[in-house]
Amino acid sequence: MFTGLIQDVGTIERLDADGAGARLRIATALGAEIRLGDSVAVNGVCLTATAADDTGFETEAMNQTLEVTALGAVEAGGKVNLELAMRASDRLGGHIVQGHVDGVGTVLETREDGFARRLRVSLPPELVRYAIDKGSIALAGVSLTVAELGDDWIEVSLIPETLERTTLGELQAGSKLNVECDMVAKYVERLLAPFAGKD
Repeated sequence: MFTGLIQDVGTIERLDADGAGARLRIATALGAEIRLGDSVAVNGVCLTATAADDTGFETEAMNQTLEVTALGAVEAGGKVNLELAMRASDRLGGHIVQGHVDGVGTVLETREDGFARRLRVSLPPELVRYAIDKGSIALAGVSLTVAELGDDWIEVSLIPETLERTTLGELQAGSKLNVECDMVAKYVERLLAPFAGKD
C-alpha cells in the first residue's frame, strides 16, 4: 500500500524488453532502503524489486502490466516517480493508493494558474464515474485532488512543490499517464451494485 506522496524521481538506466516482458534498472537514492522482494510504486505501478544496491534497484514488468499501463512507453533515460510501500507507523499524508492502475489517461492541456499549474486529463469512460469534485485520484502515482470535473475529463492543480518533486511538471498535451481511482469509490459501487434499480 502507498500514499501517493512521491519520495524520489528515478532514472531508468537500463530497459530490456522482449516478448516475455520488460526488465528495468532504475537509479535512485532510495536504493539503500530497498530489499529484495520489496514493493515499489513506479509511476503508480506496484512492482517488485528483484535486486537492489545503494544506487538503485531492478524490477520486472510482465506483458499484462505493459499493456494496461503507461509503463509500456517508458524508455531508457526516462524519469519515473518512485514511492516505497508505506509502513504501519507512517502518516497517511496523501490517500490510500494500491499501485493497481485502473487505466491510462491522456493530458489534454496544461495552463499556468498563478504559482500553480492546471492539468486537464481525459479519462477512459469506465473511470470517469469514480471521479468526484474535490475527491482523490492518483496520476502517475501522485496523490492529487480533483479541482474540476467534465464529462470525460478531470482537472488537477499542481503546486510548485509537486512540479519540482515529481515528473508531472514535464507533462505536455498528448502525454500518457497512469490513473488509479479512489479505492473507496470502487468499494462503494461494488457494495451497492446488488441494490441498483430497486425501490
